[in-house]
Amino acid sequence: MNAHHKHFPLETKISFHKIVEFYEEKLKDSSVNEFEKQYVRGILEYIKPFPELFEGISDFNTLKKYKDVIDVLLNDLFPTLLSSNEIKAITVPFQNFILHPSIRFSDILENAGKDFELQIRNFNEDFFFVMSCMLILKTNFGFDTDISRPVYYDIPDADGNIKNYRISYNADFIDILPTDTSVTISQEDIDLLLQDIDDISFWREKFPPKSWIFKGFAILNLTDVTLDNAISELKTTLLIQEKSEQIIEKFQTIFQSIFKIKDLRVGLTEFDYKSRELKRFDFLKTPNFILNENSHKDCETGLCPSSYKSLIEKHEYYVLTNVDAYAKRSNNNFLATSLQRYDVKSCILAPIAKEGKLIAVLELVSYRKNELNRINANKLEDVLPYIITALEKNKESYENKIKAVIQKECTSIHSNVLWVFEKEAKRYIQELDKTGAATFKDIVFENVYPLYGQIDINNSSKVRNDAIMKDLLEQLDIVELIFQKALDQKPIQIYEHSLFLIKKIKADLITNYNTSTEQKIVNFLRDEIHPILTCIEQISPEISADIKEYHEKIDEQTGVLYNHRKIYDETVSTLNKTIATTLDKKQKVAQKIYPHYFERYKTDGVDHNIYIGESMVNNNKFHQVYLQNLRLWQLQTMCEVENKFYEIQKKFLLPLDASSLILVYNNTLSIRYRMDEKRFDVDGTYNARYEIIKKRIDKANIKNTQERITQKGKIVIVYSNKSDEKEYKKYIHFLQSKKYVTKTIENFEVEDLQGVVGLKALRVEVIYQKNSIEKEPKKPLIKEIVSK
Repeated sequence: MNAHHKHFPLETKISFHKIVEFYEEKLKDSSVNEFEKQYVRGILEYIKPFPELFEGISDFNTLKKYKDVIDVLLNDLFPTLLSSNEIKAITVPFQNFILHPSIRFSDILENAGKDFELQIRNFNEDFFFVMSCMLILKTNFGFDTDISRPVYYDIPDADGNIKNYRISYNADFIDILPTDTSVTISQEDIDLLLQDIDDISFWREKFPPKSWIFKGFAILNLTDVTLDNAISELKTTLLIQEKSEQIIEKFQTIFQSIFKIKDLRVGLTEFDYKSRELKRFDFLKTPNFILNENSHKDCETGLCPSSYKSLIEKHEYYVLTNVDAYAKRSNNNFLATSLQRYDVKSCILAPIAKEGKLIAVLELVSYRKNELNRINANKLEDVLPYIITALEKNKESYENKIKAVIQKECTSIHSNVLWVFEKEAKRYIQELDKTGAATFKDIVFENVYPLYGQIDINNSSKVRNDAIMKDLLEQLDIVELIFQKALDQKPIQIYEHSLFLIKKIKADLITNYNTSTEQKIVNFLRDEIHPILTCIEQISPEISADIKEYHEKIDEQTGVLYNHRKIYDETVSTLNKTIATTLDKKQKVAQKIYPHYFERYKTDGVDHNIYIGESMVNNNKFHQVYLQNLRLWQLQTMCEVENKFYEIQKKFLLPLDASSLILVYNNTLSIRYRMDEKRFDVDGTYNARYEIIKKRIDKANIKNTQERITQKGKIVIVYSNKSDEKEYKKYIHFLQSKKYVTKTIENFEVEDLQGVVGLKALRVEVIYQKNSIEKEPKKPLIKEIVSK
């Protein structure tokens, strides 16, 4: 704040009276030796002709002519021996005025340039006005509270690097004196002032302009806090959600300040622990100096043996003080070539690791040799922990963004193919950031082998319809009894008519049940029977208990009885849940054969789809033996699921039967994730034949017969090629030896279906164990067959 600002409460007078008072007291002190007293007398005698320096000078410009005298006065406070080390000067608090700077301070200001003006960072006139008032309260009213905050000067050095200095004031040489316009401050005033420090008008009322005199001087001390400030700035930058370009730009400035290198550049390279690759970050647009133009590079070829050992194995800094000399020693290897491409002459490569695991490599590069070295590399020790935290935070945020995109576009995705969706989500996010609009593309897997299987509850529609019919008949029986009782009490013709309708509907229900029957009966009960029941309840209290009991039995929402259907639904639900749980458990073993896509869905039973192929797996070679193993796993698992089904269904009131089917398809096909339907489906008209077979096969008959290919307690394997038959007979023989299936193998042709001809089938009967088979194979199934 300018001392001449019209609202400033202090009239400033630079005075050295406190020093004179100190010296005069020293002469009176008997403990001070005569030699020192003689020195003090000499100073006092020397300054005696300049009383204005003790009374106070308001015009700072006149101080120049007293330079020699002031130098003598300040000799004890500014020792010559310390002047090259200390950063200090005479000042007035909260102003940008300085006098008698130390040698080091003078050098700092000279390096800053002629046009540089000292300015307190984030200068706020109102705040410094209040600080001046607080100084008055402290010195004259005995009120001392600390409302100060750190204040800084930001001063460029000779190379243009901004250095940060924390300001501290020594106010021992100040008197604050009242004037005729000073306002006496009461405790009530202090309470009000502190209650609202932002009400500057009230503060100005209590502290009018120049109502107090500042007499004396303060000593300004500066401390170089560039490194601490840079770390603080770094933490703030890393916590703020900004675009990566802005983050890197701030990174550059911060590290330039830390290392005092104006044109220092910063890069970051991600380390993929799984693939052992160095690659560009997906979520940070950062420069890369060690990857050259590559998006990724195997770390063993991207780094030389010594840098690989330092960064990847030991997680230590790798420093090149002279890149050109390194290039000659290494025969211009990839790392040297990459660095020289950007004219890098020295660099520090710092590992960013967490819990012993390398996350990334921080790259600091300079265009001059030796400027970055093993000594100044140690400056990173205080910085790296914050970069680690920030990278993890940004990575987590990016991964959540990817998950949000996938959840929005694709709902739930099987873990084995999630990598492809993550890859597309990354592309989607990059396109969205770049253009403001993006479309999530369909995911296609080519050349995959499909496996399909189902365990189906036999005659499920008939069993469910029987349950519905029983509930409807039971409900009609109840209302028939109620109306008969009402008719017996009062021979009202409408009761007799209602009885006639109830009996007629019962007869139709037994002889002519169809899909519309249930709704007709529900409408009949709701529209014609229930209103009359309400009337009977009001006029025949003796029957009201029966009617109340009837309403308690039926469902309040639907108005129908729900007993037999409940048994059916709960039985099917429990059976399906058990089948699904068993399949999920077995899948954990199957995934160890070779990672593949698996989905199951519940109907009246449980169907499952499996797709296996190299295109679905990230960097994992596919062999036919994996397909064979999975086919055998599927067949054995179906036997085990059948066992589980019959084991638990015995516990239910409603007996149900099941049959199983496996569809063998020996050609590869392409599957596409349909973004609109949120599911995988076969891709192209040629591959559609597979879906047609799936939809129609379970209702098919044996050719030239009326016998269904699916039967209770049996597994049917549908195929089209002779090689498939040979392969599956081999699996069946193996399972016969393990007592999974009986010795009989049925072999027949399947009737021609619409659009599908030439299918054949094998059918085997499952051996039901006393306790269902739970033992998992300890080694791959194909190997076990071969060993036999």
